[in-house]
Amino acid sequence: MTDNAPDRPRVLVVIPTYDERQTLPTTLPALRAAVPEAHVLVVDDNSPDGTGRIADALAADDSSVDVLHRPGKQGLGVAYLAGFAWGLERGFDVLVEMDADGSHRPQDLPLLLAALPGADCVIGSRWVPGGQVVNWPRSREALSRGGNAYIRLMLGMPVRDATAGFRAYRADVLRAVDLASVDSQGYCFQVDLTRRAIAAGFRVVEVPITFVEREFGESKMSRAIVAEAMAQVTTWGIRQRFGRGLRPARRARR
Repeated sequence: MTDNAPDRPRVLVVIPTYDERQTLPTTLPALRAAVPEAHVLVVDDNSPDGTGRIADALAADDSSVDVLHRPGKQGLGVAYLAGFAWGLERGFDVLVEMDADGSHRPQDLPLLLAALPGADCVIGSRWVPGGQVVNWPRSREALSRGGNAYIRLMLGMPVRDATAGFRAYRADVLRAVDLASVDSQGYCFQVDLTRRAIAAGFRVVEVPITFVEREFGESKMSRAIVAEAMAQVTTWGIRQRFGRGLRPARRARR
């Protein structure tokens, strides 16, 4: 694993993959160049296109890269939970979520890590001043902005991009939010972890990033997934209003 200075947190970047053979070979070297002190864990869901084999080859050439092979596609949330468990067991201090498809620019990761001294969770946000998306149709931008506005309304969270998947967590956050009870996926997974962190008293901040629409492969997002997520948000919001929401978790000390 990467040797870190005693006062520097050990960072693990968790990258779930499913049919990312066209993008992983460029994303991973760019990430290693942007944050050379970070360790990387590729979590592959037995990609039919051979992404797992490519990840193994990349890891064979770089001791700061590991690969976690899973038997099949079980969803983004499950992949991240597996990656988090792997990292927490090995004592990493910061765990990062990042896509392999090129939509999350590796050069933006230092911005997230730089904000951690004043936060417990840092979200790379498209919808704060300075954030932007590239090559999105207006319909998709409207869907994302509208969904996040609805989330703020229903859950009362002061976060403009709760569905964002580029983020960094202190390990204490993930230990405190009862990951064993998380069963949400996709958009919902990101919202769920955000609301759990806030309910536990952790500080969540957003930094602007540039989100780039993937050039290869097909997006795994659909209106059906968004609709399912909004239905779950509605349920959480109703429970919260009737006092049946999350109970404050015991916050771990740094």
